[in-house]
Amino acid sequence: MKNFEKYRPYPPMKKTDRKWPDKVIEKAPIWCSVDLRDGNQALEIPMSLDEKIEFYNKLVEIGFKEIEVSFPAASDTEFEFVRTLIEKDMIPDDVNIQVLTQSRDEIIEKTFASIKGAKKAIVHLYNSTSVLQRDVVFNASKEEVTQIAVRGAKKFLEEMKKYPETDFTFEYSPESYTGTEMDYAVEICNAVIDTWHGKVNNKIIINLPSTVEMATANIYADQIEYCSERLHHREDVILSLHAHNDRGTGVAATELALMAGADRVEGTLFGNGERTGNCDIMVVAMNMFSQGIDPKLDFSKIRELGDMYERLTRMEINPRHPYVGSLVFTAFSGSHQDAIRKGMNKREERKQTIWEVPYLPIDPKDVGGTYDPIVRINSQSGKGGVAFVLEQNYGLYLPKEFQKDFSKVTTKVSDKHHSDLAPEVIFDIFKKEYINNENPIKLIKYKETTKDHDEEVSIKAIIEYKGEEREISGVGNGIIDAFTHALENEFNIEMEVTDYREHSMEYGTNARAISYIQIEGHNHKMYYGAGVSSNITLSSFYAVVSVANKIVK
Repeated sequence: MKNFEKYRPYPPMKKTDRKWPDKVIEKAPIWCSVDLRDGNQALEIPMSLDEKIEFYNKLVEIGFKEIEVSFPAASDTEFEFVRTLIEKDMIPDDVNIQVLTQSRDEIIEKTFASIKGAKKAIVHLYNSTSVLQRDVVFNASKEEVTQIAVRGAKKFLEEMKKYPETDFTFEYSPESYTGTEMDYAVEICNAVIDTWHGKVNNKIIINLPSTVEMATANIYADQIEYCSERLHHREDVILSLHAHNDRGTGVAATELALMAGADRVEGTLFGNGERTGNCDIMVVAMNMFSQGIDPKLDFSKIRELGDMYERLTRMEINPRHPYVGSLVFTAFSGSHQDAIRKGMNKREERKQTIWEVPYLPIDPKDVGGTYDPIVRINSQSGKGGVAFVLEQNYGLYLPKEFQKDFSKVTTKVSDKHHSDLAPEVIFDIFKKEYINNENPIKLIKYKETTKDHDEEVSIKAIIEYKGEEREISGVGNGIIDAFTHALENEFNIEMEVTDYREHSMEYGTNARAISYIQIEGHNHKMYYGAGVSSNITLSSFYAVVSVANKIVK
């Protein structure tokens, strides 16, 4: 495969004074959602007006304070959407809508007209600056491209005077920034900054987009740091990011660029956008959340948000998508399941407030999930997995050897059906395999007798065997021992109790008890059974009978 020979490596930054590798992210940036513009224009079927309004309302609910709502000059629907938000007073006082325009007079005029009456707005100017765009698209020199940007910046100032009721923030993007020579990118940004500085009330936003992701994330960070150190009036500039995901590292590039000095992030929910999409704002925010940083966005109902996103965009979220994917908090592997179970139990024992559970970077409940789907049982699962499911869903705490035996049972069932097993299916299998098995032996009643000062216990019981009642009797050093001896005598079998446990299944005076028993039979073969009853002695007898039925069969 020699096609790779037609590609050239991206030139790294020759930067010897980089500072960002020693930095860490300590606070959330300014977030700007571009779902309704950059994400919407990338859909096979763009959202309707009503759909955009529903999406917009959800973005406000999540906590976005800056939302790029449209490219108003692109279509009547886009223009109408902006007008609807303003005329129906749908913009909260703490939310700033953003509109995008190319550096062309007639488009700038229509863009400003779209936001007439808004209390405040961000108007976003862009033009392409990369070597490739200048060469093959515009056939223009650097000076000519700079003139396009400055001309648009001056037009902004003219249009602003027509709408004194609006508090404007201006934003400039050298589109295809990562394909632009860095010294020229700084030059054109400074030309725009110098045009606007001192003439607008708010800080200027300089947005440096990785319009097409061309290099590793560290190079983007170098480029951001380089620009940040060379922009005019840096204290009056908000340095913004807009990373795409062509190399699959949009999130990483954004995180490193924040370390490199950026103040603001543009992106979309779940990475929607042209080609491979934009930086996924949800992932960046939740990554911060997982490090104990307040992301200033509320993703506590992330699965509901994902459902809305899929319905309105007609896109599908990958099951492995971080934080929201249907399988991201799920473990099928036996070793993973066992570690999760032990981690959850240990955390409960220690009453920990800090989240530390193997294989779970965050608590699923923090994003609106539950513990039910964490462990799913299939043919790859082990004893820890089935134990976790029974503990979390049904309050059953199986002894270790019992867990091993049951995992063999569930593995066979899952392997046979080539699917994972839901908790209710697992519980049903458990009941059928172990609990109160009455075929062919069924306990009808029993009577216990103990002689004075004698440690031995005698028992007489009525059982039903294949429809026929029989009386059995036995003696032992305890009631369970006596009962097993009675069954041994009647059916000529071997039953040596090697482990016995019991616990309550519910709370209160009417709580049922469950007994687990491990019995060694002929040739040292181990058998397992369980019994459930509100009477603790009966629950133990039912467990013994369950094992006896396995041995007799």
